[in-house]
Amino acid sequence: MTSYALGLDYGSDSVRALLVNALTGDEVASSVVYYPRWSQGLFCAPAKDQFRQHPLDYTDSLVQAVQSLWKMVPAGVAQQVVGLSFDTTGSTPVALNREGVALALLPEFANNPNAMFVLWKDHTAVKEAQEITSAAQSAEENYLKYEGGIYSSEWYWAKALHVMRADPAVARATYMWVEHCDWISAVVTGTTQPTQLRMGRCATGHKLMWHASWGGYPPDAFFAGIDPLLGGLRNRLPAETFAADQLCGRLTNEWAGKLGLPVGTPVGFGAFDAHMGAVAANVKPGVLTKIMGTSTCDITVASYADIGDKTVRGICGQVDGSVMPGLVGLEAGQSAFGDLYAWFRNLVNWPVAHLLQRSALIDEATKQRLIQEVEDQTLFALGVEAAKLTVGEAGITALDWVNGRRTPDADQTVAMAIAGLKMGSQAPQVFRALVEATAFGARAIIERFKAEGVAINAVVVIGGISKKSDFVMQVCADVWNCPIDVLESEQSCALGAAIFAATVGGVHANVASAQAVMASPVCKTYTPNAQAAQAYEQLYLRYQHLGAYVNGRMP
Repeated sequence: MTSYALGLDYGSDSVRALLVNALTGDEVASSVVYYPRWSQGLFCAPAKDQFRQHPLDYTDSLVQAVQSLWKMVPAGVAQQVVGLSFDTTGSTPVALNREGVALALLPEFANNPNAMFVLWKDHTAVKEAQEITSAAQSAEENYLKYEGGIYSSEWYWAKALHVMRADPAVARATYMWVEHCDWISAVVTGTTQPTQLRMGRCATGHKLMWHASWGGYPPDAFFAGIDPLLGGLRNRLPAETFAADQLCGRLTNEWAGKLGLPVGTPVGFGAFDAHMGAVAANVKPGVLTKIMGTSTCDITVASYADIGDKTVRGICGQVDGSVMPGLVGLEAGQSAFGDLYAWFRNLVNWPVAHLLQRSALIDEATKQRLIQEVEDQTLFALGVEAAKLTVGEAGITALDWVNGRRTPDADQTVAMAIAGLKMGSQAPQVFRALVEATAFGARAIIERFKAEGVAINAVVVIGGISKKSDFVMQVCADVWNCPIDVLESEQSCALGAAIFAATVGGVHANVASAQAVMASPVCKTYTPNAQAAQAYEQLYLRYQHLGAYVNGRMP
């Protein structure tokens, strides 16, 4: 009898369900469902860096995605699912009341953005992040030393404090905050009540300042000293945390019925998407796994012996067991990668879209079709023309900080810049500079790891961009001056979740043995062009100088 594992991957725009044969690693069926409220732009204010998502987008889309799988496979397959696991974006927390209900699910908060999940890319908490960083740096124990030394506005405590300061009604109703990856696992296992809620190691270690050396979280006095609004919150969090290969609970009767799965199906602890994606990529010491999408997350692991007592500066944390049990997981990343390309696409397409929308000569359906066709073809066309340019020919240097900087050295107040524009600078020349900027930003992360004594000998990439653009990937190989392996799986993060689900479900004894059967093979390798790599050395220096100037560090 075949055993199947179900991986659920919550991205920025959609949830992806992937059904995998746990005995062979074959990807049997997949489904993608876009969040309906998010698609309408509800609860968001991009001009204010506010990005919020309704919990019903997550639960409704989950049911639709899983149920659609059973239409693609023979009858009875659902009854052979041995486990399911979730990965999500992060840090994406939400406020719960004393009963463990997300505030947005209550009538009085149903349309209040502050009661929603605060998406990873929400940067409204810059001030709060700076306060937390300052408090940690002046404390007797620096509680950020295992999180790169700088707290980010993208992370849990800063977001919680900002929302509660901004909305007293939400603050009064809040009993605790929980990350999306921990919340969704608790929902389907019926353990959202605060006395029952348990949390995974991934989110708590990388975003909540959890560390075994200080017995869990920093003391309550540390948080209350930043703002009394934070007082008592850490005491309501469970001190014990769990790696994703452990059993979180079992599917309730209610959720088994909604998903069409057996009652009691094992559910693993949740983790962030990039961390589970790295597992699908066979992450190991010395290999950096880069998940390339709207933003990037860069994941590697190190042995206890190799990491020793090092604390790596300017990254998003080093956490025991956050990626692979028995290894220290290290996370970095860029706040914008594909988002930078999308920004430029929207910029150059604005006149066309605006004029089409105003036209009285075309019906509404045709307008939308034409706008979508232009949008779909723009980046490909720009890439084709940009690839014809030689390295340095355009004379343009750009920064990749259009959404702030995640690493190295988190700073969401910085902005991107473009230098070297002339009358001859056309869209392909600018686009090439933007692609090079994202590659330079990634190189800065690689160099920081190496400077801090973490070996990076090879790079493996997953995510949509790695499969869509030969031009982008070749520029990256040339700028990084190393080979890049691209994984075959179209759903690597969901595949990583399925690997954990198969482990939790007992098909495999541990994650490593599950990886041996289920991890994705490499479908393509990009190798650097020696001449281009040499030319990029000088352009990378220009990128660094421009960044220093924008940061106000140049004389």
